[in-house]
Amino acid sequence: MQEKVLILDFGSQYTQLIARRVRELNTYCEIHPFNKIPEQLADFGAVILSGSPFSVRSEDALHPDLSAIRGKKPLLAVCYGAQYLAHFSGGQVQPSNTREYGRARLSYMDTQSTLFANVPAQSQVWMSHSDTIEQLPEGGVLLASTEDVKHAAYRIEGEETYALQFHPEVYHSTDGKQILENFITHIAGVDANWTPDSFVEMTVQALQDQIGDEKVILGLSGGVDSTVAAVLLHQAVGPRLNCIFVNNGLLRKDEFTQVIDQYEGMGLNVKGVDASTQFLDALSGVSDPETKRKIIGKTFVDVFDAESKLVEGAAWLGQGTIYPDVIESVSVNGPSVTIKSHHNVGGLPDYMQLKIVEPLRMLFKDEVRRVGKSLSIAPDILGRHPFPGPGLAIRILGDITAEKVNMLQAVDALFINGLKQAGLYDLIWQAGAMLLPVQSVGVMGDERTYEKCVALRAVESTDGMTADWVDLPYAFLQDISNQIINKVPGVNRVVYDISSKPPATIEWE
Repeated sequence: MQEKVLILDFGSQYTQLIARRVRELNTYCEIHPFNKIPEQLADFGAVILSGSPFSVRSEDALHPDLSAIRGKKPLLAVCYGAQYLAHFSGGQVQPSNTREYGRARLSYMDTQSTLFANVPAQSQVWMSHSDTIEQLPEGGVLLASTEDVKHAAYRIEGEETYALQFHPEVYHSTDGKQILENFITHIAGVDANWTPDSFVEMTVQALQDQIGDEKVILGLSGGVDSTVAAVLLHQAVGPRLNCIFVNNGLLRKDEFTQVIDQYEGMGLNVKGVDASTQFLDALSGVSDPETKRKIIGKTFVDVFDAESKLVEGAAWLGQGTIYPDVIESVSVNGPSVTIKSHHNVGGLPDYMQLKIVEPLRMLFKDEVRRVGKSLSIAPDILGRHPFPGPGLAIRILGDITAEKVNMLQAVDALFINGLKQAGLYDLIWQAGAMLLPVQSVGVMGDERTYEKCVALRAVESTDGMTADWVDLPYAFLQDISNQIINKVPGVNRVVYDISSKPPATIEWE
């Protein structure tokens, strides 16, 4: 088994960024809650402690048991981790005189330290803390300072233990990737052998071992994740993979037929199932977003349960679950919590006699695309924008009707096709339209109207965890607005969403 890095999560908003940066160094890593340290540590060549919203001085401070790690594995402690090592190992942590957030520069740096090799003087780093380390722990040796923070980095004598008060994983720490590489590659000596090709080779073999001679059914959505999962499973089990694409009545305009056609020539065994009436009937009169998600999830399970019984010998259900779905479904405070209720990361109902196989569960979205490229999947499929599992149900605010779905499909098609024609689609992470539960006064010709308002949304992101709105050209927005109002009956107003994530989410529900 290849050597890897263990990241212990203390609840920081940046924990997934640490993992992404480590993966960018072609090094495999896994995130585990701080209180669920794997019993088998032999395969981990290094450990990283994340930041946290908690304070080490508070009664509810998070206390990991590091006895199997300290002095035995190379350890890098970030922010809360650095304060934890100091506070509970003979040092002292106190509230900062001034809360230090944002950019800072390393005014002092031990240039002889391997941790800071090839890091230039005055390197910019990103701080995010309200406590400060007043005194280093026993054996602590100062490695770096900023103008306001004396103990910005330190190491502990006699151990391969290092600590950073700043966040090397964020974009604003300009040499953070170099610092992480210095720790992982040069201090810990972990091999950089995590590549798309190696993942494909390893995963196909693992799938063959896991599935054996049994059959698999997989729900295709036409999106990147399910497509890459399907191709991986097809390489592993061949014709024993049975793909099912369900029309839930909440897809984009003409998407059902387009997706079926899309997989022609890929060698996949795909069956289309039109269950749109079943879904829309189940959603009738329901407005609560979480209830909508749960109804859609249950209906999907019911449809798959019925379809799986038509595939003689089906024993596995393939899913395109990716790593953020897995991470977001585990709380650092212990028990599993459901963050995205339409993602099935916790198992299937007892009555559905299928085992789950998730070939992408350890990948981030951008890694899925790189693996897809390694599998020679067509660029137009890999470049497809993410589309939410509940589909247009969470882009129609309020109750769902066939009329509203048709209206939003028409609006969405004009927007997405317009982006493609203008050469903007591939510059955007995700785009779509929302149908709002409000009506506004308008004038068309000489007549007063009282019709629907739609919101357009386009964001740029890397993995969907954070996102910023895209500054689309005014001329483009003007043209699309005119097209929507002129061509879609029932809509007389178009607005553009300029909210970032956080504090807003990408979807409206």
